[in-house]
Amino acid sequence: MEEYNAVIVGGGPVGMALALDLGLRGQRCAVVEKRTELSLIPKGQGLSQRSVEHFWRWGISDELRAARSLPGDFGIGQVTVYDQLQSGIWDALPGRELIQRYYFQKNVRLPQYRTEEVIRRRVAQLPNIDTFFGWTAVDVAQDDRSASVVIERASTKRTLTGDYVIGSDGGRSLVRENAGIARGGTDFGELVALVVFRSAEFNALLEQFPKRTTYRVMAPDLQGYWMFFGRVDDEDQFFFHAPVPADAPDPERAAVELISVAAGEQVACEIEHIGFWDLRVSVAEDYRVGRIFVAGDAAHTHPPYGGFGLNNGLEDAVNLSWKLDAVLRGWAGDALLDTYSPERGDVFRDVGEKLIAGWILDDRRFLSTHAPGEDPDEFKKEFAEVSRGFGKRLSTFEPNYEGSAAVAGPAGGRNGAIGTHTMTARAGHHLSPVQLTSGENVFETLGTGFTLIGLDADDSAVTAIADVARALGIPLAVVRDDRRGERAEYATRLILVRPDQFVAWTGDTAPDDAGTMWRRLLGLPRA
Repeated sequence: MEEYNAVIVGGGPVGMALALDLGLRGQRCAVVEKRTELSLIPKGQGLSQRSVEHFWRWGISDELRAARSLPGDFGIGQVTVYDQLQSGIWDALPGRELIQRYYFQKNVRLPQYRTEEVIRRRVAQLPNIDTFFGWTAVDVAQDDRSASVVIERASTKRTLTGDYVIGSDGGRSLVRENAGIARGGTDFGELVALVVFRSAEFNALLEQFPKRTTYRVMAPDLQGYWMFFGRVDDEDQFFFHAPVPADAPDPERAAVELISVAAGEQVACEIEHIGFWDLRVSVAEDYRVGRIFVAGDAAHTHPPYGGFGLNNGLEDAVNLSWKLDAVLRGWAGDALLDTYSPERGDVFRDVGEKLIAGWILDDRRFLSTHAPGEDPDEFKKEFAEVSRGFGKRLSTFEPNYEGSAAVAGPAGGRNGAIGTHTMTARAGHHLSPVQLTSGENVFETLGTGFTLIGLDADDSAVTAIADVARALGIPLAVVRDDRRGERAEYATRLILVRPDQFVAWTGDTAPDDAGTMWRRLLGLPRA
């Protein structure tokens, strides 16, 4: 029997990211993955600014950018087209660049398998992570003291035991099923094709548009469901998603034919892959049962609209990692682990139901009430508004944990994905980057544990918070500066930042009882 701090079932990008983050914190991990080779299907391409912050902290953001299949100056963004690509009705409006100021890193686009390669190479450098590629998890169990996974390869079985087991083993998760975790969400009842193809002819067709990475086709007869193309490189490789008619006798042939329908002309292409997925949003009712957790697609699945899936999975990994590490090291109580599910689950429910499902319904309303031949000026105006939808949704996609027990949030606060980007430091929200007097960005000074930022703050206030942290064994870095320039936009003198760069507490003076604050944030029993 082999013993670990964490046994992770599923070695995709989320599972490996969790292992990497835990491994860098000094925890011993095992990762079980049935695949021996990476899938070359170019899914999960868009990494948000927030996700790239993780890669920077892991020391591999440069490697990530070097792995891109598109030139570094290629425009990451979306062209929205009415009906088909030759209609002449399109817009290319801002997207993620609208929120760049609020993040320390720029977003990156590359195929998921290249992202996985970068993470795997970094994991391989850590001696405290064991990988079991080619092994399949066949059973998961737990008791009050540990959890275990039975793995199998050929006729050989082994048992891996850990303080905790985490399932990042996809939408058909064995870990989730064995833990008895139910899922719920909206099923749109559509079968959607994913086609990967090469076509120099199609690449030439796109020269009519600005250089962008995705092309969304709003066909009126699809009732708000998308057909969309994505670039894999700047030459001739693309992927294509489209709903396939329910009565299609040959779904694969229908999927290929839809490429020309969406293009507006016959397109010669070399097909490399055809697959299908169900158009539904599905979220686990709980992300934790005892010593078992789920993350990534094991916890939530949704249509690949807007690039929310992989990015949310990486955030799951980072959120769970620091909490597991804190409990394993004894400076947080088990109750801290209970905050993982409501923080991440509430965010993804908003992603699925408000952002993605809401997006489909908004497009459906537009397509059912507007047509270019009826009132051209009104149509043009409304189409421009619909095209802005991607940027508008990204601008309001501001995951926050205002209702979490692990932050000192506002009265009546709730966790969710919808919020407002601002430089103001707010409990439960991601810390925005600012330049310090030293010339460093504040992100370059944050510790791996908690960080207390004091801006023209009284020494006694900083000491009151830091002394309690020291007494409780809580790792705390202290950053001191003035409130001039960008730092004044934080609108507070004291900011306590969690290990995942979310703000835990703010104030101009020390809390009345720093010990009570720390204990509540970390799920520790009262003194």
